[in-house]
Amino acid sequence: MDIKNISANSLSFIGDAVYSLKVREYFIEQHFQRSSQLPKLCNAYVSAKGQTKTFLRLNNEHFFTEKELEIFKRGRNHITHIPKNGDLLSYQTASGLEAICGYLYLCDKERLETLFKEIFAGGLANE
Repeated sequence: MDIKNISANSLSFIGDAVYSLKVREYFIEQHFQRSSQLPKLCNAYVSAKGQTKTFLRLNNEHFFTEKELEIFKRGRNHITHIPKNGDLLSYQTASGLEAICGYLYLCDKERLETLFKEIFAGGLANE
């Protein structure tokens, strides 16, 4: 698949779904099953703030490849509208991380699994 022919918006769109599903699956597998717990736990990872925290931690650890950072920049740069209570930088960063997830889902599922192992290494607080 030629990733250059897939728009950043499309990569972020599919990456958002993959990211959300993987986070939900993780917490179910960890036996967090009370409906009052799950949204709060998942939000620590799935929100723009949580995704920004995750990206910055992994980037500081030099986790991402050059190609993944290129995809991140494409995804980050396509954001022009943010929700009323959001901030542009968080939404750009989250969109960039989602683009990486979309890219890996389409092109390298093994690396995608490695990414999520590293994401969840941050623990429940996503640190």
